[in-house]
Amino acid sequence: MKPNRNDSLGQQSAAEDALCKALTSLSTVEECRNFLRDLCTPAELQALVDRWQVVELLEQGLTYRKIHDLTGVSVTTIGRVARFLTDGFGGYRIAIDRVSDLDKPTSH
Repeated sequence: MKPNRNDSLGQQSAAEDALCKALTSLSTVEECRNFLRDLCTPAELQALVDRWQVVELLEQGLTYRKIHDLTGVSVTTIGRVARFLTDGFGGYRIAIDRVSDLDKPTSH
């Protein structure tokens, strides 16, 4: 949070909820991409993309050094992503599982 903001925890939580509602209202990858491009600077969006790539590579069992070599992401950031992947709030795991479910071929 910015030091000059005087938002209460409740106000900050409400603001986060509003952003999350906006994200969950989006229906397609294209809608989400356009929203994120409007919301984020190119550097912020790249940081998000980098972290998600790190998640996918960690799931493949790659070492931090290999992930760094492939992505250019710092070993510190890779470690942070790995820590939140195992001990975070569960958001990465939910997204991984749901994306995996979307990628599975459907049998008819």
